[in-house]
Amino acid sequence: MSQRKADGMELTSDALVNSLLALGAAALLATLWLWPRLARQRPLPVIGRIGLMTVTQVSVLAVMALSVNNSFGFYTSWDDLLNPGGAKLALTSNENHHGGAPASDGLIQPSNEGGMEGVTDLPKGPPEEVGKIESVQVSGKETGLSDQMFVYLPPEYFDPKLAMVRFPVLLAISGFPGTSLNLMKDLPVPQTSWELRKAGKMAPAIIVMARPTVAPPRNTECVDVPGGARTESWFAKDVPDALRATYRVSRSASSWGVLGFSTGGSCAMRLAMRYPEVFASGVGMHGDFKVAEDQFTGGSLFGGDKGLADQSDLNWRLQHLPAPNLSLMVMNSRTEGGFPETLKFVELARRVSETNPQFKVESLYLDDGGHNFESWTRELPAALEWMSARLAWN
Repeated sequence: MSQRKADGMELTSDALVNSLLALGAAALLATLWLWPRLARQRPLPVIGRIGLMTVTQVSVLAVMALSVNNSFGFYTSWDDLLNPGGAKLALTSNENHHGGAPASDGLIQPSNEGGMEGVTDLPKGPPEEVGKIESVQVSGKETGLSDQMFVYLPPEYFDPKLAMVRFPVLLAISGFPGTSLNLMKDLPVPQTSWELRKAGKMAPAIIVMARPTVAPPRNTECVDVPGGARTESWFAKDVPDALRATYRVSRSASSWGVLGFSTGGSCAMRLAMRYPEVFASGVGMHGDFKVAEDQFTGGSLFGGDKGLADQSDLNWRLQHLPAPNLSLMVMNSRTEGGFPETLKFVELARRVSETNPQFKVESLYLDDGGHNFESWTRELPAALEWMSARLAWN
């Protein structure tokens, strides 16, 4: 797939880690070689010993910190690390009917962030043959939030015969504290989509890959935090508006779906249940059914307001509110700790669907597997194939 290359020394790049490893090794060798010469107690030898030890230890600590960051995705770029409260991008609209890089004055702007250059198994070829993945910065009018995402445009998007066609959209959300890169590097969403397309099991769709943590480091669980980040409005309002203003995407909810794993799975089910007028289908892979209260959320995201918490509790919604016009797929492993809660929700959802045919729920369970990328990768082909069958062309 055609893609934009990022700079070699991006925060998440292997080149930076390798450079620091080389620096640390060089500092260690220099220490071993120079130590006898610096053994005297004069000021300059003492300063030299301190300097060599400092360089060695800082290099080792930096490599460890980068490795942890690259694994968990706390920060995706230097700007994300050094300037988290930086100026937002220009909030003007742009309609781009021809594909390619979005215009620089739109809600979606080109970005060199994300670490896409480290993904080596994307199909190679021109956009009209294998599609294209763009790294973009998305800005929201409603919330003022801004974040990096990847947008996969299928080959058909570049077909002149389809120049006036609007495409269905799948929003894929990673787990916490992951990044959009997890949806290519660890869970191969566009790669699997491409294989399903070649096998005739998936129709063309635009895939948007995002992380749930728009306001790090707190896990906001894709909800609007009173007095804080409005992550739910970001995904339900700002992101669809920005995509419609930039790409040829359908405006009908029947053509929009949301999928996620772990925290992203919780987000996907909650967004679909709360906003069926935006997302008419959703897939939750190993997600929860109510908003967590733990060290990552900093306790109650709703400030202890039970009414707000209930609105985001999927079991409560099924018991107290009208059933939504929605197709929902719930995935999990029979050996995962949260599996009993999954069974409880699916049983309740099926009882509701018996008297509310507009609400459809299905489930798919692995016989074994944990809360990890190996399990989610096994589930991904079925999840994408199921979603594709429900994304309407209109």
